Amino acid sequence: MSSTYYQSPLGLLRISGSDTYISEIRFVDNLDDAVRNTDNGLLSPIILQCIEQLIEYFQGQRRVFEFPVYQEGTPFQQKVWNELAGISYGRTLSYLEMSRRLGDVKAIRAAAAANGKNNIAIVVPCHRVIGSKRDLVGYTGGIWRKKWLLEHETKVLYGVQTLF
Repeated sequence: MSSTYYQSPLGLLRISGSDTYISEIRFVDNLDDAVRNTDNGLLSPIILQCIEQLIEYFQGQRRVFEFPVYQEGTPFQQKVWNELAGISYGRTLSYLEMSRRLGDVKAIRAAAAANGKNNIAIVVPCHRVIGSKRDLVGYTGGIWRKKWLLEHETKVLYGVQTLF
């Protein structure tokens, strides 16, 4: 596994992976953590591809990511993350609707918890899940980043608009 950092418009992102997949894209708010965890080795082609595609995403030139991802998790978490991956660019889904799609409306809290355990921000788009009243709730990267990401995608899809 190797790691590097990418300075995105939303702050520093830690990107980790192997020679075959990306396992982490996480916002880093504590610069001391970034300095302590810097990998000075050569980066795998997949990590370089990830950075290039993130740059394209932030420039409004990419809507779908084309590199393999993998993260450890329970079968239920994997099911939630697969559901997240199916949410189209610029669209949103409520936690309630997600639990319905998973086959159990009572699993709304479990689905939200699994959503919060997602380690691959932006690419596994947990930012696209919102509250039942269309409000912005729960994002480990911070609500302001969730809002920015949703507004960015809406702007790219439809032109300048304000969602929230």
